[in-house]
Amino acid sequence: MEKEENSKTDNNTPLKDSDKKQEADAEIQNQDIEKNLEEKSIEKTPEEKILDLEDKVARTFAEMENQRRRFEKEKEEAYEYGGFNFAKEALNLIDNLERSKKILENDETLKNSDALKKTLEHFEIIRKDLMSVFIKNNIKPIDSLNKKLDPNLHQAMLEIEDDQKEPGTIIQEIQKGFMIKERLLRPSLVGVSKKSTDNIKKNEENKENLDDK
Repeated sequence: MEKEENSKTDNNTPLKDSDKKQEADAEIQNQDIEKNLEEKSIEKTPEEKILDLEDKVARTFAEMENQRRRFEKEKEEAYEYGGFNFAKEALNLIDNLERSKKILENDETLKNSDALKKTLEHFEIIRKDLMSVFIKNNIKPIDSLNKKLDPNLHQAMLEIEDDQKEPGTIIQEIQKGFMIKERLLRPSLVGVSKKSTDNIKKNEENKENLDDK
């Protein structure tokens, strides 16, 4: 009985500080060993390291090439279309010239006068000179009349009844459009044809008559 009590007392005796320190040191040592084993297990071979380096170099060169291409494209666009905004503003000169010409032509006091004739002749010379400058700089007018409406080039402002033309054909040019090389500078403002109301009614009546038969 006495031995059993001594045994129980020994098992329940608290650990000394020195014993706790030893256990803690042992635990830390075990963790360090496990960490070293893990690092050794994931450490790459020289061949794998070389492959990784080659992959990184290839990615770096690819990114550099992409940046070079973007730079070249931006430089080319800046060279080709650097004057885009200036050209767009310059079109106002032609618009104002055309407006002035119409105002003079509709002036009752100037109609059929030599002064009007000479003024219009000068206006035409100026217009041709402007168009020549534009064309030399790859700014060209869009050919619109009698063409089918193209939303990429034209903007329909009104519809005009005309049974002689296919619907959607441009029969009036309100404002001329222009291209700068392959880019739209501004669309043409146009009027397009549509079937007359009478013609539509006739077609509907003919269709009803055929259906009745």
